[in-house]
Amino acid sequence: MSHQSYLILVVGPTAVGKTNLCLNLAKNYKTEIVSCDSRQFYREMNLGTAKPTAEELNQVPHHFVDSLSIEEEYDVRRFEQDAIALLENLFAKHQVVVMTGGSGLFADAVVNGLDEMPTVPAEVRRQLIQEYEEKGIAFLQEEVAAHDPEYYSHVDQKNPQRLMRALEIWRGTGEKFSSFRVKSKKNRFFKVIKIGLEREREELYTRIDLRMDRMIAAGLFDEASGLYDRRHLNALQTVGYSEIFGFMDGKYDKEEAVRLLKRNSRRYAKRQMTWFKKDESVRWFSPEMKDQIIAYIESQIG
Repeated sequence: MSHQSYLILVVGPTAVGKTNLCLNLAKNYKTEIVSCDSRQFYREMNLGTAKPTAEELNQVPHHFVDSLSIEEEYDVRRFEQDAIALLENLFAKHQVVVMTGGSGLFADAVVNGLDEMPTVPAEVRRQLIQEYEEKGIAFLQEEVAAHDPEYYSHVDQKNPQRLMRALEIWRGTGEKFSSFRVKSKKNRFFKVIKIGLEREREELYTRIDLRMDRMIAAGLFDEASGLYDRRHLNALQTVGYSEIFGFMDGKYDKEEAVRLLKRNSRRYAKRQMTWFKKDESVRWFSPEMKDQIIAYIESQIG
């Protein structure tokens, strides 16, 4: 099976133009799209995660968009299992499948597999949660930056769950979280063709700001306020929501919330690029270069 199944993985920062390219690729290859964007799994989070529109979702079958509730516990390990099971079904029907998303860790899980993480006593986790509740996220950020700077450089630094996970491993084993990550790649039954999309920084940042303006006009503040009572859930510890919760908590005014939404989205895009640029097997294109991208894919399928 391996030599004739191809997973086209399209990566790149938020707002770069992945959705549009993937629709074109999926139509070209008469195939389906798998999302590995961990923010788009959740049904309750629509505007803040820039999901494909209903019209776009209707053009091509999509998987793992609106597949979960924010109330459900879900992690990258479960995603790996679910995605591989899905791909087995999809490759029975299609030679090529398109996968896309901005979550590098989730893409890596499908492409390379995850290493087995050591088990850590539950007490370590409880202690960390207590410290986080007392001292806030800055404490977690400082601890991870001090003990595991490599992981800190590309983790979502606003996500307390990811930070606590790294500290849990460090405290429980004395080893860095990054040292356990994908040392041995799993053999997959498909070949991966990696396409990266990039734009000039100023152009990308303008697109991010414009998209945030559109999200706000479409009702992002209302969506977030409907989720406010559940703001402690892991799924909501993310850019696009936490800034509005801060405004609702009275920490700053709406104008400042909008400034933070745009700034943090730009910072998120920068971290995404740092992660993806480390992978030398990604071939980079401008999103407008559809014909060149298809030509490159064809040369890989050969």
